[in-house]
Amino acid sequence: MTTVLDWKPDALEGYHHHTFDLGPDPDGEGRAKAVLVRRTGDAAGAEPPQAAVLHVHGFTDYFFQVDLAEFYASRSHAFYALDLRKCGRARRPGQTPHYVSDLTLYDQELNLALDAIAAEHPGLPILLAAHSTGGLILPLWLDRRRAAGMTGPDISGLVLNSPWFDLQGSTALRGPITQILRAAARVVPMRTLPLPSSPYGDTLHKSRRGEWDWDLGLKPLQGYPVSIGWLNAVRRGHAALHRGLDIGVPSLILRSDRSHFSTGLSDLSDGADLILDVRQIARWSGCLGDETTVVPVEGARHDVFLSRTEVRQRAYAALADWLARPRRVRTAMMP
Repeated sequence: MTTVLDWKPDALEGYHHHTFDLGPDPDGEGRAKAVLVRRTGDAAGAEPPQAAVLHVHGFTDYFFQVDLAEFYASRSHAFYALDLRKCGRARRPGQTPHYVSDLTLYDQELNLALDAIAAEHPGLPILLAAHSTGGLILPLWLDRRRAAGMTGPDISGLVLNSPWFDLQGSTALRGPITQILRAAARVVPMRTLPLPSSPYGDTLHKSRRGEWDWDLGLKPLQGYPVSIGWLNAVRRGHAALHRGLDIGVPSLILRSDRSHFSTGLSDLSDGADLILDVRQIARWSGCLGDETTVVPVEGARHDVFLSRTEVRQRAYAALADWLARPRRVRTAMMP
């Protein structure tokens, strides 16, 4: 049965949103919601879209990147973004920001969003895009859809912006840390970890030294605390990725050419990934299956599309080039 969408004006001018009621939260924090955002700013008489795109954010994030939406719209893509449960617009009072005990819980809203877009644009191919943790969530979801033999809309490809493919730190430490997380998640899943701060938010927001604006109540500069249960869910996702996936569609992976981990601002802060180890992104990109194109963007930030002007222009050029290439489309992702 097709869901009738109730589009309401969004805080972003030229956008509307619909709230999915996902039912009781499996992690016991009230009712879960997800919010689908749609760009609706096209002028009358504009050419109809030739494709659609669904964008998914990362941790301590939500959709506010209107420049990204305008890029896709300029290339005849109807633009949608999904704020996942307990994230951004979707978080309700009393809910732990971004918390899930299992990444498979996101399948519910992802499937609803995909079906909703397909209903609004029947027959059009849908491109999937994601940043950071979203770049882990989407490949795992696509692999599960394929393995389950789920038929559905034409999915034309996957664009990943600095996807989180592994835990930072040395190989010697990652294994023991993962085992500790697995045990602790059964006992104190909501306990937060004392992780070092990052100046990443300061490089981006216009109130500091950046050029971007967003709701600091939805995306605080210092990020949200990381809980044991959530990080354990991410590590299980990493393990599944490392075993190898078959997402069923070609993918483009954009990342910085270098990482820089520091708790303070420096000249390097604006031209490197301050959050993830880009070597790990490079190492695990081949685990997606299908055709994968990896583009290191020199001087890019963690979100390559929030980099300095000349850097993000190169990132957009790489994306435009990839979009222009012919790609096959799998209508049914069968095993």
